[in-house]
Amino acid sequence: MMDYIVSYKNPDIRIFNDVNNLAEAFSSEFISEANRQLQNKERVNIALSGGNTPKFIFQKLVLLKEKPEWGKIFLFWGDERCVSSDDPESNFGMTKKYLLDHIKIPSENIKRIRGENDPADEAKRYSEIIRQNLPKINGLPSFEIIILGIGEDGHTASIFPDQMGLLNLDEICSVAAHPVTRQKRITITGHIINNSRKIFFLVAGKNKSLVVADIINEKGDYLKYPAYYIKLFNGEVVWFLDKEAASALNN
Repeated sequence: MMDYIVSYKNPDIRIFNDVNNLAEAFSSEFISEANRQLQNKERVNIALSGGNTPKFIFQKLVLLKEKPEWGKIFLFWGDERCVSSDDPESNFGMTKKYLLDHIKIPSENIKRIRGENDPADEAKRYSEIIRQNLPKINGLPSFEIIILGIGEDGHTASIFPDQMGLLNLDEICSVAAHPVTRQKRITITGHIINNSRKIFFLVAGKNKSLVVADIINEKGDYLKYPAYYIKLFNGEVVWFLDKEAASALNN
């Protein structure tokens, strides 16, 4: 396996030649982190992301000889489009196709957002699922690991620049809407994201380079980007970038 070609500390930023190197490295990191956390707890709760980069991750993950203890890993989602699970846009559907159909994980460990349900009702239902299943830190549910991406507009999960209130909303989950298509989505809110133990940002592609640089370097329109406000209360944020996504960092 190829090690990352550049590492910046504070924050922890790891840069790879391409998305395949990124996916291979993160897959190993994912297994190591899950196994490390399982040394002192009975289960690990992980919120997954949708998008193309996680698709590459899942494809690499199922090919590795080393496997995490899937029986002790519980999978949630950071956000979901309000579509049926067999819709091509479903985050769960993508994960099922590229990961879940290829691993041995108990069905009760898979806690999907039901995008086909009424959005407001589903936000409440999934909030309760999270509340019942996660340990509490600072009086709030806390994921051990959250995987996030970033959009060209600086959104993360389904917290968009025109819906910044979702960063500090009291609810665990809420209904969001894509600013252009107005497609409804369910998303975990910012204070739940920031209460997790570890976050991995996975970002690939030249089209993400400017927003990544603005956020990390605190320049330009960074205060308008929801992803900038992901700053853990008690945990660690690690960035996995391909060379193209990182290309504007030194500008």
